[in-house]
Parts: sequence; structure tokens; C-alpha cells
Amino acid sequence: MEDFYNTTSQNSSYGNDQRKIKIPDVIYVTNWIVLSIGLPLTILAIHALYSLVRTNHVAPIYVINLLISDLILFCCMIVWLKESETPETIILHYSYKVATIALMASVGFMTCVAVERYLLIAWPLWYRFKRSIKTSVVVCVMVWISALICFVLNNLTFVFLKQSYLLSIYLLLPFPVLIFSLAGTFKALSAATSVSSEEKRRIVGALILVLLNYTLLFLPTVIRFLSEKARDEVAFNNLAQTMIRISPLADLVLYVFMRKGAFDRLLACLCCCKSETQQTSGQTITVSDDVEA
Repeated sequence: MEDFYNTTSQNSSYGNDQRKIKIPDVIYVTNWIVLSIGLPLTILAIHALYSLVRTNHVAPIYVINLLISDLILFCCMIVWLKESETPETIILHYSYKVATIALMASVGFMTCVAVERYLLIAWPLWYRFKRSIKTSVVVCVMVWISALICFVLNNLTFVFLKQSYLLSIYLLLPFPVLIFSLAGTFKALSAATSVSSEEKRRIVGALILVLLNYTLLFLPTVIRFLSEKARDEVAFNNLAQTMIRISPLADLVLYVFMRKGAFDRLLACLCCCKSETQQTSGQTITVSDDVEA
């Protein structure tokens, strides 16, 4: 079966095969950049979000699991970088499998974040009374189990169909859910009087980020699975695998939208920089006028 991260041939094997692993330079460099930046920041973000859960905040639980799936991907990247110049081993072979399951789970948790943000805006009273840490934990366990079951079933059907249809369906199902969550949130924003303006900005920002992350980073991989022509195109294949490796860095940005005040401080910094730029431009124009005079 062709895995998300497998850069070798589709019929890859291990054991006595002494073939060298062929990793394109762009993917090799992307692995190093994503790993060196994302690994320490992900650990810090998980620790910070866990402190929110301990104070009975439910929302970060899905983001924590999303970051945990990214942490698993980082561990697999370490194996890939270490084994990049050696014959393919059983450890490398199964690291692709583990990374695929982690990536499937991350798509599920992205969907959970989007739905949870939508419920907070569209059904605020129901959400505040019905939400609980126990329910969120149960949903997270179901996401991990569903990713594992889908991966196993896809392996079984791949023997007969020679295509990863189940993986493609699993990845495509969240797309309409993400679009519905974003559209429903925008529609319910005007009527959501119990949610503060800061909370609304953080919720909309998180939903837009999740949809962009999915569209730009995951859809090329879905196309690669469904289209044999796309798989044979070396440039598109490298692009899809490069984009999917960047997804853990995009997930880190969700941390900004889960911390109260962090998004506003980011906007304040951007506005401050914009004001300083405009002020500098105004001073430049004044000086130019004096010189001309």
C-alpha cells in the first residue's frame, strides 16, 4: 500500500532488499526545517494547553490531541532522517504506517475543532451546559480508533482494488463539514450575543485556519491518491508530500487562537507595525516637501 509519507515506490519492501532510500532534496530539507522548528514548539504548546484543561477548559483537548498526532509525525521524521542513507529496514517501513495513522487522526481532530467552534457560536447555551472533559476524551478516543480501523480496512481492500479508496474517502469527508462549520459560524455570529467580540475573532480565525490548512496542505495528497496521473507526475508528487509535511507547523498556529488574549496581542502588534510604517511614510513625505521648498 502507498502511504502518505512513503517516498519510495508503491511496492516497497524491506528485509533482504538492499535498495537505498531515495528522498528528494526538497522533502529532505523540509523534514529538517519542520522538525527543528516544530518539535520544541509543539512540546511547549501541549504543556501550555494542558494547563488550560486542568482549569476545566474543554476546548483545548482536541487541539492537544492534534498536536500529539503531530508529535508522532516528528518522531517518524527522526527515523526517516536517520535512515535516509541506509537500506530500507522494518523500522522505516512501519514508521510510514504509523505516520499515516497519525495524519488521519490529525484530520479528524481538525474536524472536531471546527465543529466545536461552530457549536460555541451557533448553540452557545447548549454547548456550555452539555460540554464536559469526559465527552471530549471519549470523542478523541473514537477518532484514534476510527483512524486505525480505516487504515487496517484500507490495507485489506488495497489487495483487491489496488487503490486507497478508503483513505481518500476518510480524508474527503471532513471537507464539507469544515465548510458547513465556517458558513454556519458566520451566519450565527450576529445572533451570538453571549459570546464576546474577542472570542468571536478567535473562533472565526481558528475556523479559517483549519479550512486553509486542510485545503492547501491535505487536498493535494487526496488528489495524489485518487489520480494515477498525479502519482506519476514527479513534480506534483513532491509538492503533495512537501505540503503534507508542513501541516504540523500550521497546526501550531491554532495554539494562538486557543489562548485568550494571544490573538488580540498579535493583532495589536500588526496594527502597531502598520501605524509605525504609516508614520514613517508621513515623515518621509514631509521631509521631501521641505527639501523641495
